[in-house]
Amino acid sequence: MERRQVVAVTGDGTNDGPALKKADVGFAMGIAGTDVAKEASDIILTDDNFTSIVKAVMWGRNVYDSISKFLQFQLTVNVVAVIVAFTGACITQDSPLKAVQMLWVNLIMDTLASLALATEPPTEALLLRKPYGRNKPLISRTMMKNIFGHAIYQLVIVFTLLFAGEKIFDIDSGRNAPLQAPPSEHYTIVFNTFVLMQLFNEVNARKIHGERNVFNGIFKNPIFCSIVLGTFLVQILIVQFGGKPFSCTELSIDQWLWCVFLGMGTLLWGQMIATIPTSRLKFLKEAGLGTQKEEIPEEELEEDIEEIDHAERELRHGQILWFRGLNRIQTQLRVVNAFRSSLYEGLEKPESRSSIHNFMTHPEFRIDDSDTQIPLIDDSDTEDGTQKQPDSSPKLSISSPKLSINENNNAVDSGIHLTIDTSKSATSSTPGSPLHSLETSL
Repeated sequence: MERRQVVAVTGDGTNDGPALKKADVGFAMGIAGTDVAKEASDIILTDDNFTSIVKAVMWGRNVYDSISKFLQFQLTVNVVAVIVAFTGACITQDSPLKAVQMLWVNLIMDTLASLALATEPPTEALLLRKPYGRNKPLISRTMMKNIFGHAIYQLVIVFTLLFAGEKIFDIDSGRNAPLQAPPSEHYTIVFNTFVLMQLFNEVNARKIHGERNVFNGIFKNPIFCSIVLGTFLVQILIVQFGGKPFSCTELSIDQWLWCVFLGMGTLLWGQMIATIPTSRLKFLKEAGLGTQKEEIPEEELEEDIEEIDHAERELRHGQILWFRGLNRIQTQLRVVNAFRSSLYEGLEKPESRSSIHNFMTHPEFRIDDSDTQIPLIDDSDTEDGTQKQPDSSPKLSISSPKLSINENNNAVDSGIHLTIDTSKSATSSTPGSPLHSLETSL
């Protein structure tokens, strides 16, 4: 699992939510997909077309390469600018690049370069190479080779112009000049050459995998072309008409051609760097590598796992809704069972009270002798004039009523417990007896 590849998952249903969330890249369908799948995914295909995944891969790789291109260009400018400003200030007691000039360099380095390099359109050539691994560093060894290689060329040119430029161009030296001295041609050439080298190095930064043709597809990106051309025109205005605010003076045509030639030398130098195999440069190290699992304490790993699990549980809305529904049903069942148990409290066999015939067959309902005796009068008795003795007639008693549930029709029976004590009756019930009349009526 530590060396596994990047996994992508597609889905459109609620049951696909956990897999979409667990995967490195989750694709959900925008039309047929559910809300749970959309929230758990990373990319939503608005047209529900699987061919859009290819476009997504192309754009993903293009964004990754655009970031690498910008980092390669920016680090090269930073290395050269910092070394030139620090070394020049230590040796000549004055920085070759003035404050306003450094602001213009930063503008080229940050804003304009990011717009130019980050707007490269994706091409099918991005699909021909292998994908990056999950532990792939952001700055590869090839990029480190380009950064240090171009930095060496630019430092050599800048220091050569700084310490021997007055002899090469036969001009006055700008070193050790008074504080209030006017701008010199010497330092203007240094500044102009430095900016033009960055401008042409921006073209080199379009390729970060060792490609030789750095002009491939350059005209397909009008933003890049316009930024490079606009930067060159602004540089001409700054040098020729900037004057004292930019610490520049006018240069001749020959001086401009030399500056452009030295700037274009970065393109030729880039071809020489591409011929050097990266495998032979063992001293180069990768940068931007993520923290390895062995370097992370176990406590932090456990906390991260808990946070990931908690986030996954929050996004599984479908499962949560099901769990809530089941909990509600279980709660209602518990309430019903509790209500029924309260009704059946004190009854051992509530199922036997379903009909009046069951009441007559249970022997536990006995006649209490202390209950009030109810005489039974029948029409035949009045005609014959005979009257039975109370001791010889069966006794009927009404015990305390208890409610019970009729399981057949779910109705509440009156629960009057009636039993007949046959131990005190000497004769069985006959068709004309009062007991027989009571049984028939019941």
